[in-house]
Amino acid sequence: MAVLSLKENVLSLKEKLDMLSWSITFLVIGLIAGVLGLSGIAGAATQIAWILFVVFLVLFVVSLVMGRRPPV
Repeated sequence: MAVLSLKENVLSLKEKLDMLSWSITFLVIGLIAGVLGLSGIAGAATQIAWILFVVFLVLFVVSLVMGRRPPV
């Protein structure tokens, strides 16, 4: 039982690190584009960040409203 819990924690940590690496990647691309003055790339990175923000905000609100319900 403890081994299963450990595996779940490791998988959860891996998923969080994957998401963190993507956000850091977009941050670095945006910063480099801003320094170089490439507004097209900076604008695209900003739009991607805005879309991701809105999507995750909607998912967050939906999860708050739905709550934890037992499976049917």
